[in-house]
Amino acid sequence: MKWLRWAKFPLAIFAGFAVIAVLLVSYMLLLTYPNLPSIDSLADYRPKVPLRIYTADGVQIGEFGEERRAVVRIGEVPELMKQAILAAEDERFYEHQGVDYVGVIRAAYSNLVTGDKRQGASTITMQVARNFFLSTEKTWTRKLNEALLAFKIERGLSKEQIFELYINQIYLGQRAYGFAAAARTYYGKSLAQLTVAEAATLAGIPKAPSTLNPSVNPKRSKERQLYVLRRMHELRFITDTQYAQAQKESIEVRRGVDDFAPHGQYVAEIVRQMLYEQHPEDVYTRGYRVYTTLSSKDQEAAYHALRKGVLEYDRRHGYRGPEAYVELPNKASDEQIDDVLQDYPDSEELKSAVVLEATPKRVKAQHRGGVINIGGDGLRFAQSMLADKAPPNRRIRRGAMIRVVEDGKTGWTITQGFRPCMLRCDRTGTPRRPACASLRWPKRPQRSRGLAQTGRTGCPR
Repeated sequence: MKWLRWAKFPLAIFAGFAVIAVLLVSYMLLLTYPNLPSIDSLADYRPKVPLRIYTADGVQIGEFGEERRAVVRIGEVPELMKQAILAAEDERFYEHQGVDYVGVIRAAYSNLVTGDKRQGASTITMQVARNFFLSTEKTWTRKLNEALLAFKIERGLSKEQIFELYINQIYLGQRAYGFAAAARTYYGKSLAQLTVAEAATLAGIPKAPSTLNPSVNPKRSKERQLYVLRRMHELRFITDTQYAQAQKESIEVRRGVDDFAPHGQYVAEIVRQMLYEQHPEDVYTRGYRVYTTLSSKDQEAAYHALRKGVLEYDRRHGYRGPEAYVELPNKASDEQIDDVLQDYPDSEELKSAVVLEATPKRVKAQHRGGVINIGGDGLRFAQSMLADKAPPNRRIRRGAMIRVVEDGKTGWTITQGFRPCMLRCDRTGTPRRPACASLRWPKRPQRSRGLAQTGRTGCPR
């Protein structure tokens, strides 16, 4: 047939180009593979574990380090957490040899149909390769090295070893590295204590730690969590009942992730200074654990007794007025108000709130739990600063930062502004001393290389 004779020529050209392409790729692989980094460091994994300080009865009172870490063995990770990670990141992890070709084809098809390049196909092994050896730049060279390193890692380590490295090394926002550290950071729990919804939330963070972590963006974190839950349900990792219940569970994360109970931060700081003088090179990375002679029960009793006495003394001297004023747009969004409240942390039962509207008979304010209305007996203590004759620099008005406390009888009540003494860091990582009235701070600590340490976790520089 004539058409067959005409078809032979373009087919021969196409086959020739295909052979040349294969030869070029093979040549590139032969040149690149021997120059890949050694994976010996993965077998001898030594993460930077922070210094932790405890009471005599084993309660943690301080932590100092560049990174929050809590290393766990793969056998200690609950099956639920493993399943959530697999559903979110790499459902065929135990089937492929480093690169998931099905995932690559699916991602390519999705990107072609939608017209964007958001869909990726990185496996858990590829992410381990990137986190340990490569940069995050989006280039073809980096992707090629990532794939080749994934093959090399799969040949040198078992699946369980690779999964353990991923679980301990991946960054999950808020300076938390690894899922055990993230569980403590966001929920104050161990991995074994997490609910289905909490495990799905953590599993969804690695895709974009800065925007999907529940502390920074609860809305986007919830959307990602629902996707992970749906994938867990489709893969039969959770039942219909678990799926329905987890979907309804609200995201509630810890506020003040550096807080410890009992309140022994000054003792912890003294210990940190002493240990830094003895081990300046590795005090924040070797995972030292120091047990003090402090009793957690005695320390808590002393703390609460002193706190109660100071608050009662302060209240007897009358209301001083708001602790600060902020500029609020006419229609401030919840995100803008959340940003304001970040600089005014709650102090246990004393919640910080920003005033939205204020009259002598009613104050409308917003705290981290939502909008509240205060009236009647709830205004009595602060009534003098609601009057027209109140000094302008002490009057309760829109933009005033106040403290409120919830009372079972009267609802919300305005109480004395009591800003807790706690470390805050500026943009350069330098610690700022808060205005703590008559309270004395410990001796100014020395600075170690790359870290300015004051307070419970220190300021990364």
